[in-house]
Amino acid sequence: MCKELKCYINGEWVEAGGSEIFNVINPATEECIAKLKLGGQIDVDKAVEAAKEAFKTYSLTSRDERLNILQNILNNLEKRQDDLIIALTTEMGAPTWLAKLAQAPLAVEQTKAAIEALRSFEFEKSHKLSLIKKVPIGVCGAITPWNWPAGVIMAKIAPILATGCTVVMKPSVHSPLSAQVIAEIMDESGVPKGVFNMVHGSGEVVGKMLSSHPDIACISFTGSYNGGVDVSINAAPTVKRVVQELGGKSPNIILPSPDIRQKVKDGVKSLMVNSGQSCSAPSRMLVPKADYGIVKEAILEVESEIQPGHPDSGAFIGPVANKDQYERVQKYIHTGINEDATLLIGGPGKPEGLEKGYYIKPTVFINTTPDMKIVQEEIFGPVLVIQGYDILQEAVELANNTNYGLVAYVQGDDFEEVKKIADKIEAGQIYLNDSVEHLSDYSVPFGGFKQSGNGREGGEFGFNEFLEYKAIIGYYPENKS
Repeated sequence: MCKELKCYINGEWVEAGGSEIFNVINPATEECIAKLKLGGQIDVDKAVEAAKEAFKTYSLTSRDERLNILQNILNNLEKRQDDLIIALTTEMGAPTWLAKLAQAPLAVEQTKAAIEALRSFEFEKSHKLSLIKKVPIGVCGAITPWNWPAGVIMAKIAPILATGCTVVMKPSVHSPLSAQVIAEIMDESGVPKGVFNMVHGSGEVVGKMLSSHPDIACISFTGSYNGGVDVSINAAPTVKRVVQELGGKSPNIILPSPDIRQKVKDGVKSLMVNSGQSCSAPSRMLVPKADYGIVKEAILEVESEIQPGHPDSGAFIGPVANKDQYERVQKYIHTGINEDATLLIGGPGKPEGLEKGYYIKPTVFINTTPDMKIVQEEIFGPVLVIQGYDILQEAVELANNTNYGLVAYVQGDDFEEVKKIADKIEAGQIYLNDSVEHLSDYSVPFGGFKQSGNGREGGEFGFNEFLEYKAIIGYYPENKS
């Protein structure tokens, strides 16, 4: 059954005013699961007007009032984890185990991080003879992706609400089911009318309108580099703040080690999680050339553990999220072959027995060179490239030889050496050894260098993106009253 979804504007569920219908497809079955009537200028204007009116009062709410709202949202997110899991497995083909252990809980963790930050965040302080205040920036636009939809939505919405701002959100047309659940949670949690609004639509239409709208003070975007460029161009005439988390081509430097075989296997699995559809995925593995034989053996040994399957089958990965993404990844696999990289596992086409659905063979290329497209460009699929190095300085140079700088990984037995290498890498987050699996701290800043974006999400660092500084000069003790 193809469920029809509506927009959420000024506390009400409304049908979009546009005429175009978008069919949302289950990537595991290629069947229609929802119909979206896409929004247009009328819908965006109504949502922005509602958010603008709500800002007049919501921006004046106390810390305790906003904490109460966020706590209600958190409670309902926890209650509706099963609904989110169903939505995520259906709309993006996430394996059930991944939706249950990571995708759905990420929305909870992002909300917890915002609550924790709000409790102690310093909105004002004395500075010599002045008072420095951080005040809500205004109406915010939030454009969210399809790869970690629930988690990224709350990574934006929670700090926006915590700082006293209001929001108009455009979720991806490919992942509206999880957005629907979250919008329902906002409605159930006592969020005042107009504070949270959701308009379905394409990036080319609704995304552009939000980015260029004169009454939106800040646009927060997560998506591709090209999408980020478009957002910046559209936002420029209104001089609004633009916060962007864009692509990545994250290096995973593995130092010489007696345990290199296991480190390689772990690195392959880390890339393949979520079918490689994570901007922070370790998509370039840098290994000592002297250990190339062991590296190849390890990859061949782990191949059977990373095979795709239906989301409910217990398989390690599911399909990629949509047809466009399937075709994009296939093109890159053909490009790698044409560039004369050596195909170690995987390759073009669908895995045997999975002809229905957007499934891709887990693919690894070796014998790559830094100038290859598969090394330089973000593929965003289950495709790993292996780069060899002779000395550690070369590994660092290879790691930094990209236009991206979102995340990096360093694996080694000598921890002092690992830390020294981390200091030389141009990336917003760097994971040392197995920290990615054992540390889940969403209060640290997340964002990138270079073409991986600007601004940061996470805890108090994310708050600052939605606040403006106001200096009240002449504010000294005897004048406070």
